[in-house]
Amino acid sequence: MAGSTGDQGKGRRAQPQWSPPAGSEPCKLRLYNSLTRNKDVFVPQNGRKVTWYSCGPTVYDAAHMGHARSYISFDILRRVLRDYFGYDVFYCMNITDIDDKIIRRARQNHLFEQYREKQPPAPQLLADVHAALQPFSAKLRDTTDPDKRQMLERLQQAVALATEALEHALQTPLPAEETQGRAQVLLERAKDLLSDWLDSRLGSSVADNSIFSQLPKFWEGEFHKDMAALNVLPPDVLTRVSEYVPEIVDFVQKIVDNGYGYVSNGSVYFDTAKFAASERHSYGKLVPEAVGDQKALQEGEGDLSVSAERLSEKRSPSDFALWKASKPGEPAWPCPWGKGRPGWHIECSAMASTLLGSSMDIHGGGFDLRFPHHDNELAQSEAYFENDCWVRYFLHTGHLTIAGCKMSKSLKNFITIQDALKKHSARQLRLAFLMHSWKDTLDYSDNTMDSALQYEKFMNEFFLNVKDVLRAPADLAGQFEKWEAEEAELNHCFFDKKAAVHEALCDNVDTRTALEEMRALVGQCNLYMAARKAARRRPSRALLGSVALYLTRMLKIFGAIEEESSLGFPVGGAGTSLNLEATVMPYLQVLSEFREGVRSIAREKKVLEVLQLSDALRDDVLPELGVRLEDHEGLPTVVKLVDRDTLLKEREEKRKAEEEKRKKKEETARKKQEQEAAKLARMRIPPSEMFLPESDKYSKFDENGLPTHDAEGKELSKGQTKKLKKLFDAQEKLHKEYLQMVQSGSLK
Repeated sequence: MAGSTGDQGKGRRAQPQWSPPAGSEPCKLRLYNSLTRNKDVFVPQNGRKVTWYSCGPTVYDAAHMGHARSYISFDILRRVLRDYFGYDVFYCMNITDIDDKIIRRARQNHLFEQYREKQPPAPQLLADVHAALQPFSAKLRDTTDPDKRQMLERLQQAVALATEALEHALQTPLPAEETQGRAQVLLERAKDLLSDWLDSRLGSSVADNSIFSQLPKFWEGEFHKDMAALNVLPPDVLTRVSEYVPEIVDFVQKIVDNGYGYVSNGSVYFDTAKFAASERHSYGKLVPEAVGDQKALQEGEGDLSVSAERLSEKRSPSDFALWKASKPGEPAWPCPWGKGRPGWHIECSAMASTLLGSSMDIHGGGFDLRFPHHDNELAQSEAYFENDCWVRYFLHTGHLTIAGCKMSKSLKNFITIQDALKKHSARQLRLAFLMHSWKDTLDYSDNTMDSALQYEKFMNEFFLNVKDVLRAPADLAGQFEKWEAEEAELNHCFFDKKAAVHEALCDNVDTRTALEEMRALVGQCNLYMAARKAARRRPSRALLGSVALYLTRMLKIFGAIEEESSLGFPVGGAGTSLNLEATVMPYLQVLSEFREGVRSIAREKKVLEVLQLSDALRDDVLPELGVRLEDHEGLPTVVKLVDRDTLLKEREEKRKAEEEKRKKKEETARKKQEQEAAKLARMRIPPSEMFLPESDKYSKFDENGLPTHDAEGKELSKGQTKKLKKLFDAQEKLHKEYLQMVQSGSLK
């Protein structure tokens, strides 16, 4: 009889319980938020959608590297959020085309061109320059900022030298052509000085609104060209102040209606005291310690808006203009308070709110915009919506210095983007930015750019080597070689580095650390390929291909590789690189194999001329076409398609190195020859004659020519005699060697 159910249960094992592996929680993206001054977890308000407003340029002059600092940095952040973290980013940027700086510059340019067209005679020009120097000298006396003072002093000195030269020409007198040339020099050097003077006298007479729109329209076009050249993505929507004046007027009116603005003499001001006193609001969220800083506040109001009259219109010195009543010589638009123009801060609030609503996820700008610009934006926007969360995350890019010095357009200490691109490529500039934190100060210097160039070269060589590995013929099965311990180790490193890159990007988009981890991964791949090469074994195509594709993807995300490139840095320019490489490489491979066969025969037959032609093809002809051949003893020649300028630079550096090596070799041979000649000359001297010329040391000698008394007639000591005898014996040995060489005929 079968046992009971209970007895059967005793013989069974308990069913194992499955549980998920204990894994660590994946890291979350954190961004440095200027509002909290902390790295906050990034949580958009609407799922994966991110609304982002970025302060654009005030277009009155050429864009410079300070602009590049902000817009390349934000482009990197935008690409990482969109292409790495998968957010749906809606990116809005403004163009400030109504501003005190634009108005003043437009008037000055207009008045100076009118003055130039009149071609004032030299005496009149001198009189006008002297008149313009009076207010300029007063301005120089009142300037306390040392950098600005130094700039003004340089201008004063340049004008003084040109003035003296023209005065001398009139007194001498010189030929008319020479005098006219000196007048032109003075006109150009005194342009800024004369422009200020003309504007102070005639600025109020400029009434044509087109004068104020032509200047920003031109420089906006140049700005967009610069951004395209830097591979900065265009915004999803661009807003211009001049196109949003009606919306700005409505925005100001509602702030007044809500009780936070007041009209005074045709202008409208924001009541900071009333806003700060409200239970729902606080003023100066970003930089509370700067509230009340009159210098910063006045800079925010603009040069044309700071006067005793304007200040008297305010209830408090901290109040700022929402709308400015236009004075003669300024553009104007109709509004309920009389003709005027928008204030600086209000434009961003009105335009951003029109498109992004009462609360946006991200607001970006340069570090110097935090106060008063962004603090005033926050205040007036929250006054409009009666909320306290107009911006969730404020991102501010760090300053840019030039070789350690502060960069400032007003100090004329800046490098335009166009000038920077003449020296370095857009990729090299971007790599320099990627190698620094987006929120910290970046120093634009030779050292910074050298680091970027070295990184680009290091990565490019890796891509070229992997392309060569992938081009090696292999059947389908040959693409999946058996993995040894080396492949498993490299693959483990690959996963570790990907995790490290992800962790770095989660940590405030730390591209500096991400690039270092990518560099370390390439370093491990290089060691692996070198070991495989030494062992005459083929490296894993699949593994190296995966690494190269990952690195290409990351560099694409960072904007350092154009979209058309499938693997590695493109060759031949965007849009053509893939077709170029795919088209020409088979032919280059055939050429390389043919050359290898010819070289092999030439070596066997010892045909030196053919070997020289083969080397010339490698060293002189193909580099001009952007092709590098790398010969390795006992291995197939490696063919690499490289940027032509890079190859020509490498060739020049190689030639310089070889020339230095040749000179060093010649110098070594010359010194050796001189030493041998000196030794031979010494060997020729018989020991009996070696001390005789030293009459300043010795006065008497024995029959062998050995000194016995010093120059003063004093007999030499035993110790001195012993030393001299030692030298005598050594010379005797050398001289005997010399005589033997003569006797044998080895010395002619």
